[in-house]
Amino acid sequence: MMRVATSWLVYRLTGSSILLGVVGFAGQIPTFLLGPVAGVLVDRWDRHRTLVVTQVFLMLQSLAMAGLTLAGVITPAQIILLSVVQGVINSVDMPARQAFVVQMVENREDLGNAIALNSSMFNGARLAGPAIAGMVIAAVGEGVCFLLDGLSYVAVIGSLLAMKIQAAPPRSQRDLLVEIREGWRYVSGSLAIRSLLVMVAVISLFGMPYTVLMPVFAANVLGGGPNTLGFLMAATGMGALGGGILLAMRRSVLGLGKQIVFAILTFGGSLIVFGLSSNLWLSLFVLAVSGYGMIQQMAGTNTILQTIVDEEKRGRVMSFYTMAFMGAAPFGSLLAGALSDRIGAPWTVVVCGLVCLAGGGWLARKLPAIRREIRPIYIQLGILPEVAAGVQQASTLQTPPQN
Repeated sequence: MMRVATSWLVYRLTGSSILLGVVGFAGQIPTFLLGPVAGVLVDRWDRHRTLVVTQVFLMLQSLAMAGLTLAGVITPAQIILLSVVQGVINSVDMPARQAFVVQMVENREDLGNAIALNSSMFNGARLAGPAIAGMVIAAVGEGVCFLLDGLSYVAVIGSLLAMKIQAAPPRSQRDLLVEIREGWRYVSGSLAIRSLLVMVAVISLFGMPYTVLMPVFAANVLGGGPNTLGFLMAATGMGALGGGILLAMRRSVLGLGKQIVFAILTFGGSLIVFGLSSNLWLSLFVLAVSGYGMIQQMAGTNTILQTIVDEEKRGRVMSFYTMAFMGAAPFGSLLAGALSDRIGAPWTVVVCGLVCLAGGGWLARKLPAIRREIRPIYIQLGILPEVAAGVQQASTLQTPPQN
């Protein structure tokens, strides 16, 4: 509801697609700039306590948006400033939340299902929230959406406080820059982690910014209003919810790489059709398909990373994941806003879809090498059966020693 209300408020006040991109940029650029530092802090701090603090600050930010909007004094500059504040908080909250999943799941083999269920819950909210937001905006305005969002954090904070979580063992702390470099070397030195994160960044840079242009499609392309915007966002959420549920039903992480490639190609193709569509029902259908592809790629990547990463570097890897996921998006928002101003929103989305298709082809070529790197980790974790371990050992014995 918060996201839809913010987009509609900016477009109502300014009528500018460029400012839609600027607000999206302001809310997400802190994640890109602060991500490496946030990752080290998440590895150092108690993740449970960190989440309680970040949720309190996010509640205050939403209530500030509500107060200014309901008073009728909010300006685009204030929206941008409060979006920056939200982005700073999220730069810590998101990697902490991702890393915290492991502490809530007792059995490592259930981790993939837990991540997928988490995505399903998130996208269940994306399904209901935009539709409700459209009706609330039409009835009483954006300020009530912000107020409801702020009040909802009471339940979130209460749920966190009710948890009985065993704290992670304390980790030795070194110089901040040393730990940042260590995390970077770990990420860049792994073909699997590096390739998956690059693909997340590509999708975030060129694929996800279509959501910033949704008010333009709702108002100008499809001739609707806030209700239409809510339906478009809800369609994306519905597809994402379905994709999350299907991921949660998977019994193993095996084969997830091929599924991620398929999801990227599906996502890119659906964006192209959406950009060319001027029919509401066709647009709703392809947005549901795009939501499915998006969550399959993002949650699938998250599952693989959380499975193979070293525990002591989990926070830093998740911060790089957050940087790729959220940090690349602000540049995409600016790019989409500027490109839309030149060639129009529909052709901007078509171009973004073509780039996503190219990215899916690139990852497909990398997939065999990624499998070779990940296989020993899966064997060590017991994910691959013993016969696979025997095959791996025999292959190693037949390989001549290297000088």
